Amino acid sequence: MGLLTVLKKLKQKEKEMRILMLGLDNAGKTTILKRIVGEPIDTISPTLGFNIKTLEHRGYKLNIWDVGGQKSLRSYWRNYFESTDGLIWVVDSADKRRLEDCKAELYKLLQEERLQGASLLILANKQDLPGALSSAEIADVLGLNGIKTHHWQILKCSAVTAENLVEGIDWILDDIAARIFYLD
Repeated sequence: MGLLTVLKKLKQKEKEMRILMLGLDNAGKTTILKRIVGEPIDTISPTLGFNIKTLEHRGYKLNIWDVGGQKSLRSYWRNYFESTDGLIWVVDSADKRRLEDCKAELYKLLQEERLQGASLLILANKQDLPGALSSAEIADVLGLNGIKTHHWQILKCSAVTAENLVEGIDWILDDIAARIFYLD
């Protein structure tokens, strides 16, 4: 994020954050978003474009963008990078065969100039499924300890049970606020 954006946010004290939620298809991004805003999750279909939801949380206005993760849509992700304060990367913890693809896509994102400085929350989703890898195992496979360019956190979660979703939003909000709204 550029200095002018930071100064603008400080000046206006707008307390608004733009959060981009990405991940491979079928990771659970839309289910997580619907669960966070309190919408029913019984009918979810693949996201062919994007969903955006605005949430008021702890005095902040969060604009959360959920963008489809199918391979054919990933080249369009860059259209959503501008002014992103935080990135939520959703991982299907039960889909071991796609973790290398997941890692490759994440590392492509971390190279993007317009995402430099964005807080990174990795949600190890689908912990309610048998055989799901733990957050420590996911961190190991994704090589998270090698990430030095972004503040990051990994949390195990379940979009179905809502486990750790609020904790994840709290972490990314705190991390962004410490960086952007530090003069308040």
